[in-house]
Amino acid sequence: MTEFSFSCEAVRADPYAAGPTLVYRLRLTATPGVRVHAMALRCQIRIEPARRGYADAEAEGLADLFGERSRWGGSMLPVQFAQVSLMVPGFTGETEVDLPVPCTYDLDIAATRYFHALQEGEVPLLMLFSGTAFTGPGGYQVEPVPWDREAPFRMPVAVWRAMVEQHFPGCGWLRLPRDTMDALLAYRSERALPSWDATVRALLAADRPAEGARPDLPRPSAFAPFTPAEPAPPSPDRTAT
Repeated sequence: MTEFSFSCEAVRADPYAAGPTLVYRLRLTATPGVRVHAMALRCQIRIEPARRGYADAEAEGLADLFGERSRWGGSMLPVQFAQVSLMVPGFTGETEVDLPVPCTYDLDIAATRYFHALQEGEVPLLMLFSGTAFTGPGGYQVEPVPWDREAPFRMPVAVWRAMVEQHFPGCGWLRLPRDTMDALLAYRSERALPSWDATVRALLAADRPAEGARPDLPRPSAFAPFTPAEPAPPSPDRTAT
């Protein structure tokens, strides 16, 4: 049996991807002298949140995932991040390949909420490998990639933030049910609000009257439905005598 080992050397945000994508640089090592014709590789990536510390502001952002800090000893369990596949071209001994991982900024996803809560430092990841390798000096021999192959990696939070900023500069992303979107659209149209930001801020101001609304964002009741102005009366005919 061929011995396989894996490590992750680096990660970067793909600047040319249509959607948010991280690219992990993997190093694959096989038994010296063994020709690997190809490898169908599967990789599961997990977040191991218990392997780092958190500032108070980060702990507040993680409360909906793990609860209060006093409960973390039992609630801070690994979080599934991604599961991707990759065809590795032939090599002998050792090679390096890029593993693209599509990401999302959907805050309904636990991994995204975790990344969003972090302000600095690194994300402790564990990459779990499996798959099938085609080896042999002459013909093909099919060998499994053992299920116990894994590689820890600490991904800089700055890489995730750079990727998000590339695709959502200065913004966030929120997924809503269709009926909620229809209600928001009707609310915005009735009040002639100029943007979705103004719509949400108006709703927030209406929900907190005791705190007062921002001067530049009047309460929703102050917005009147848009009505077109009446046409001006026709000008007199200057050619009439």
